[in-house]
Amino acid sequence: MEIYENENDQMEAVKRFFAENGKALLVGVVIGIGALLGWRYWNNHKADSAMVTSQEYQKVVSGLNGDKPDTLANAEKFVTDTQGSYGAFAALELAQQYADKSELAKAAAQLQQGLKNTKDDNLQAVLSLRLARIQIQQKQADDALKTLDVVKGEGWKAIVADVRGEALLSKGDRKGARDAWSQGVASNASPALREMMQMKINNLSS
Repeated sequence: MEIYENENDQMEAVKRFFAENGKALLVGVVIGIGALLGWRYWNNHKADSAMVTSQEYQKVVSGLNGDKPDTLANAEKFVTDTQGSYGAFAALELAQQYADKSELAKAAAQLQQGLKNTKDDNLQAVLSLRLARIQIQQKQADDALKTLDVVKGEGWKAIVADVRGEALLSKGDRKGARDAWSQGVASNASPALREMMQMKINNLSS
């Protein structure tokens, strides 16, 4: 460590330091400022994009509820073009519209697209459960069982057991259905869901 006898020595040392390192310091400062501005721009851009997407989502959903012309086509385009939760939520809304019209293939397609749009585990679980129910209605029990296999999380165990029982029963597998519902009854199901699965078990015996 250098020892300076007076202020002049200190000033000379500072001058030498900047002469030797000034360019590197300047580059570092520029990079730092650029990174900060870029980060702020990115955050602002993301916030603006999220707001725009939210507004578009509200417009799509309002159109579906109002049954306006071309709303289905607009909603389909939004689902296809929009990654993230808004695209997935729109897929759920659109799938319900198609299911209400008994257009099950279109409902299933929207739910599958919704699964591609989001990485949120809970939202994926909702989409998968809806898709499994549609597949059971389509007489595609094996596909429904595969769809249910991807639903993870203790909180979904009971409802997965309920839908699995329905899929197995639709295949004529009464024992499998009973086992699935029995597991559901033994899980942390809500009282209403537990009672419903118990009724299904009792109906198998009658």
